[in-house]
Amino acid sequence: MSLLPDLAGWALSGGAAAASAADDNQDMDDSSNNEEIIQQETEEEIRAKRLARLAGPNKSQDPESENSNSSINVDPTISSPAPMDIDPSPQKEVVVDKTQISNDTQSKHATAATSSGKTNADAVDSDGPRTKKIRGKDASDPARKLQRKKELLLRKTLKVKLVGSSISDSKLDAISIDTGSTVINVENISEIIASRLALPPMVADSSSGDGGVFSYLGACHKRISEELKNMPPKKTSDDEIYDETVELLQEMKRQVVSYAATSLMAPDLFESAKDGAKQLAQCLTQATLDPVASITNGVRGKSTSFYSSLCDELVTQDQEVFENTIRDILKIFREELSKSENILENSGSSGLVQVAALTALCSYKKAAVVVANIPDFLLPKEGSTEAGERVRAPVPPPPAGATPQQLQIYRMMTAMAHGQQSYLKRSGPALEKTLLGLVLRLGTPMDSSDVTSQFQNVARTSRSEVQKRTDNLRRQLRVYQNSVHSFVRELITAGEDARKPVLQWFVDALLVNTGATAMRPDKTKVSSTQTRQNISVVLLKLCDPFMSDPSRIHPGFVWSPEHHGGIFAHTGDDAVPRLGDDINACDEPYNPKNKFIPQCFFLCVRSLHLSLVASSSYHTNLLRQVSHTAWTVRQRNEDVATDPNFNQILSMQFANEVSLLAPEMLNDALRLFNLSAGLLLEIPDKALPFMPEHMVDDICDFVVFVTRFAAKQMEGVDLSNVFKAVVKLLSPEYANIVRNYNLRAKLGDVLHDVYLPSESSSRSSVPASVNLAPSLLLLYGEVEHTGYYEKMGHRANIASLLQFLWESSEHRSAFKRITQNKNSFIKFANGIMNEMNSLIVTVMEKLPEIRRVQLQMANPQEWSSLSEEERETASSRHEDNEQEVKRALPLCNKTLKMLGFLSTDTDIRSLFLLDELCSRLVNMLLHVLTKLVGAKGMELKVDNPESYNFRPKEMLTDLCEIFSSYADANLFQEHCAKSGYYTNDLMTKAVKTCTKLSLLKEKNLVVFASLPSKVEAVSKTIEDDEALTIDAPDEFLDPLMCTFMIDPVLLPTSATIIDRSTITQHLLNDPHDPFNRKDLSIDMVEPADELRERMVAWLAQKRTERDSNLAAMEE
Repeated sequence: MSLLPDLAGWALSGGAAAASAADDNQDMDDSSNNEEIIQQETEEEIRAKRLARLAGPNKSQDPESENSNSSINVDPTISSPAPMDIDPSPQKEVVVDKTQISNDTQSKHATAATSSGKTNADAVDSDGPRTKKIRGKDASDPARKLQRKKELLLRKTLKVKLVGSSISDSKLDAISIDTGSTVINVENISEIIASRLALPPMVADSSSGDGGVFSYLGACHKRISEELKNMPPKKTSDDEIYDETVELLQEMKRQVVSYAATSLMAPDLFESAKDGAKQLAQCLTQATLDPVASITNGVRGKSTSFYSSLCDELVTQDQEVFENTIRDILKIFREELSKSENILENSGSSGLVQVAALTALCSYKKAAVVVANIPDFLLPKEGSTEAGERVRAPVPPPPAGATPQQLQIYRMMTAMAHGQQSYLKRSGPALEKTLLGLVLRLGTPMDSSDVTSQFQNVARTSRSEVQKRTDNLRRQLRVYQNSVHSFVRELITAGEDARKPVLQWFVDALLVNTGATAMRPDKTKVSSTQTRQNISVVLLKLCDPFMSDPSRIHPGFVWSPEHHGGIFAHTGDDAVPRLGDDINACDEPYNPKNKFIPQCFFLCVRSLHLSLVASSSYHTNLLRQVSHTAWTVRQRNEDVATDPNFNQILSMQFANEVSLLAPEMLNDALRLFNLSAGLLLEIPDKALPFMPEHMVDDICDFVVFVTRFAAKQMEGVDLSNVFKAVVKLLSPEYANIVRNYNLRAKLGDVLHDVYLPSESSSRSSVPASVNLAPSLLLLYGEVEHTGYYEKMGHRANIASLLQFLWESSEHRSAFKRITQNKNSFIKFANGIMNEMNSLIVTVMEKLPEIRRVQLQMANPQEWSSLSEEERETASSRHEDNEQEVKRALPLCNKTLKMLGFLSTDTDIRSLFLLDELCSRLVNMLLHVLTKLVGAKGMELKVDNPESYNFRPKEMLTDLCEIFSSYADANLFQEHCAKSGYYTNDLMTKAVKTCTKLSLLKEKNLVVFASLPSKVEAVSKTIEDDEALTIDAPDEFLDPLMCTFMIDPVLLPTSATIIDRSTITQHLLNDPHDPFNRKDLSIDMVEPADELRERMVAWLAQKRTERDSNLAAMEE
């Protein structure tokens, strides 16, 4: 056979020689010569010469082989087709026709298969063995010993044996190859491998079971590498054998790689290598299923693997072929990925397998660079013509035989559906068509039937079974997300040429998904929830190395458009609000030591805002819908466990919780938010206003969300930075920076929900802070601007926090600070009294209505007499009343308690006795007392009052404790006497009730019981004083209250004189001049000293006249 030596010679002179030149064990002179040749010739010239050698005549390197018969025989011990013979006709020159090689090989194989049934052994015996077998004393000959060792290595590594071999061990599966000689050395190993590769695919695959040229060569490479690794220590007596064996194995290894590269550069060289890219893709895929046989794992790491060696060879030989091969493989993987809808598929082409194969593909850094730079790796640039083009789904043809009217209806419906399915080429849906998008879109989406089917009839399923299914889905999701992270990490660590487009892809992903925070995101504009969550998971994992070190993050990324790429735009439609108002561009330069760390961090912060935080809000609303559906079903007296609608929405809840409440992701997100809080603590105050507002907002929302719905995940997570940042931003020093009242209210909610101690072990105790109590008192007044219903929840939380701080000795001293700022305290106290008045009105109006409907429903005859519409109306109104009372009463109870413990402090009590506050305090207390013990107090009884948090006895106790705290104050007694709510009968009844029920301690009860008599005495004095001012000049009277002024002040905005207490109370609720609506604050008012002096003189004169008259009457 002359063809195979020619092929071997071609490989040696071209591919093999180049590979040898790159090997560490090759002679340095030869290496330098080869490098010089490569430098002199271009890649195109080298490739052209190789193809010329392949197509043109070649002379055999082995003259003896031209006159000898060559045959390829399959070992009889292997179940395979008959051996193949190659045309033995001698010829000086052979034109290498690749098609003819395949056809002739198959025809010769067919001829041999139809022979008289001679076995390979018979064929060898008939022709006479070419080499006698080693027997007896000949076996001790070193040359024969070396020959036998080589034959064993050939069989073990290449799965090949030469005809005439001295070894006939049937345990070693091998294909018989006749090269005309049994000599095995570095000169003819190429010919042996070429003979093996020239086998038709049917023969080669069925004989070796390797499934293709590249699978076979990869397996050979690994077996050879293992032999080299396991070579025993060198012995002096066997130096020659040892060295020759190592040299042979190294040559085998080089030739295996060389032939693999050659097969890709000249795919028609071997019939079984025509689909090289497909075979390599299969090898990479198989590597994920069988890591032991992986072509990407070498015996000493990835760098020594067959895949890495092959890539090195291709890059050296032909860069273009290397890149095209990587792209062809990538195309195969993308086609398979596009067929997957979620990660629950168990087939060999599942998303998990394809992503793992992509990771293996990119384990070679230059391959990762090729992958990251494919033409459609990124979305079209924003503002480009292509970005504005729309992708439309194909329109199906109309049904055959449709009437004109049906066709019109069909066209209308198709146009509507077509419009809903179309999207821009730069959009969230288009993002999912890119390579990374195809990878990141897979998961356990709640709208997938494969996921929701896991929770069918979930209302009738045990909690343990539901948890078992959830854990199983989460396990699969975690494995997939870890695989995706490995793929992305391979791309990022491949160098700047790969990292830059990958990070740009993440920037584009955030830019096209800015609409994801909407209540109902437009699916034609934003990516799926699963895609956005997976993006966050990957970025969280990339941030892991610096999660505990905020000092490595430069905040300047957010004010550097050049680096953030628009995701933190300060102006425009997609502008991101900042913590500070009216800020200009920051002049601090952005020059970090490591740009990747801040970039990765802020990408993750923005991604969490668009994914997990948005999803947590959606999930909260979903839970409300589940609760409302259950209530609706129960109202119909039906079983929720069998209701299909309830089961459907409940299955959606559990399906959503699979990914949203995955423990590992929650843990990573909490750590990231603690890192964000640490950054807020470290950055300079001048840089703080430039930080995105959602950075603080997301910390609050997500930490509270996890506390409420996955509290167990809080255990072991360090959130100390979150607490410190919350206290810092709540403090009065930063009130001018964080001006968003809703955001400040959320900071208070974090303290209550996360740090206020409770029975749950997941919460932490509130650390001591001198700023905390004053900050909370300030916040209590600020939440007035958050909304009617919202402020109730915020203030209830603040009241609970203040009570805890008051009862804690380490926090008690901090309350002294609240007396240092009179204006701030007045705002706080005003908030308390406004709240109590509003709450009491709400509760006292709704409780009688609730009682009436309860009695009506308890009477079947009366309830059934109503029409169905009347019953539904009454039920709906009853539900609204119940909800409102349940919102109002907790805050009402906590506010009374807070006012009670604050009033026990002398300094704080003195502030409540200011003229601006005392009258309001008295009126509020008497108003509540009237509702509890007045004539209509009996109407407040309801069924199951505890369900509404209605505790009238406890409320009366707190209220009377407050009265006892102020009973000895003359000003308090005076305002009680002036109040329109006060009656002696009311106060006397309250004292009797407290005594009867033992609501107060003895000391406090005595003080409280003395209040009616003291008020009665003060009332007489007030009546006398009022008689003096009955004819006072108008200029001495308050223009709003028409009462004699005590402390007249001038309003500069309207030049009006009014009593200080009146304008103070007005400005607490309305910061405008009541006479012309101009902006006004208490600091702007001016004392009317001249008028005050005249008023004092006039009143003194009146008292003198009164005293004189009384003296005259007594005489």
